[in-house]
Amino acid sequence: MDDSLMTVPEVLAALNNVSRRTFYRWREIGVAPECVRLPNGELRVWRSDLRAWLERQREAAA
Repeated sequence: MDDSLMTVPEVLAALNNVSRRTFYRWREIGVAPECVRLPNGELRVWRSDLRAWLERQREAAA
């Protein structure tokens, strides 16, 4: 299983092109997938964390 770190643009694309503004708003209100802040300030999301977050969203919608 590939558990690489994804960039924010990669995450947005995986979420069917959710806007950057929406993603950062989700972060503000605490509903976005867990992110890792690199020493240079950039955000990354583990692919496995994104999958788990998507699964939780699906379960909540059911």
